[in-house]
Amino acid sequence: MEYRQLGESNLNVSAITFGAWAIGGWMWGGAERRDAVTAIKASLEHGVTAIDTAPIYGMGLSEEIVGEALEGISRDKVQILTKFGMAWEGNKGQFYFKSKDNNGKDIDIYRYAGKEAVIKECEASLKRLRTDYIDLYQIHWADETTPIEETFEAVLRLKEQGKIREAGVCNYDVAQMKRADSVLPLASNQVPFSMVNRAIEEELVPFCIAHKRGILAYSPLQRGLLTGKIKPDHQFNDGDSRAGNRFYTPDNIARINAFLSLIKPLAESKNASLSQLVLRWTIERPGITVALAGARNADQAIQNAKAIDIKLTPEEIDFINKHLYALTLS
Repeated sequence: MEYRQLGESNLNVSAITFGAWAIGGWMWGGAERRDAVTAIKASLEHGVTAIDTAPIYGMGLSEEIVGEALEGISRDKVQILTKFGMAWEGNKGQFYFKSKDNNGKDIDIYRYAGKEAVIKECEASLKRLRTDYIDLYQIHWADETTPIEETFEAVLRLKEQGKIREAGVCNYDVAQMKRADSVLPLASNQVPFSMVNRAIEEELVPFCIAHKRGILAYSPLQRGLLTGKIKPDHQFNDGDSRAGNRFYTPDNIARINAFLSLIKPLAESKNASLSQLVLRWTIERPGITVALAGARNADQAIQNAKAIDIKLTPEEIDFINKHLYALTLS
């Protein structure tokens, strides 16, 4: 495994980090708890040290599973990354959207990061995660009803109390990062990035490179689309938010699979899967510190971790990019 420093912080994490969104079940169509625990343990056995989760993933379920999986493991051998600022109880803050919990109950999701709410959320996360500190505490989405400075004054208090080691953001643009950074130095920004979703390279990546801030890329496999296993006639489970997303239209799935067929021989020449090739390409991209890769079972987790073993020459990266840049989606 390779380990990388997040910005200028004191936090070093595995370049392939376990993404625990799917194991919470929420918006992914369900997951088996026992399989999720073994997936995390398998990741750790193959060099992954960082686990990224959030309270909203399954309304606390993902954090609980992470806490269970890490029980008995030396705390200094693993980095726990979690988030705050998305609420499914009460009606404070900025309404985000309507959803269903894991029991099928209708719920309203809000973005809220008021000072006292941040403190309360941290305490709840610590309890679910069965730990006394969080390595990286990240705001999940911007809350337009609360000044960014107020939110990060609370985060600073948590850091001073030793309840978190470093502060980060998710889904922030450059202007928002600057405001948060004025209160305390940020370690990183976690944002969506994949071969077919490279919007951050226009402004955010250059800013983070210039100011030495880490980037954690989430959905680097475009939620399974870049594995080559999703076909144009794929039927998603109830509650799976990929259904209806523009990337998963039959036409776009067909176009992406045609691109994948062009780079598949390169993966095969390295005894690697398409997923592994895509993950390796992702962490080779300028400015990308970490790729978050989800897994619902041990086999998937091991395959994700082994992506680190692939080596790509500059010529091979150019070959991938030539075909990638020719890909157009509707």
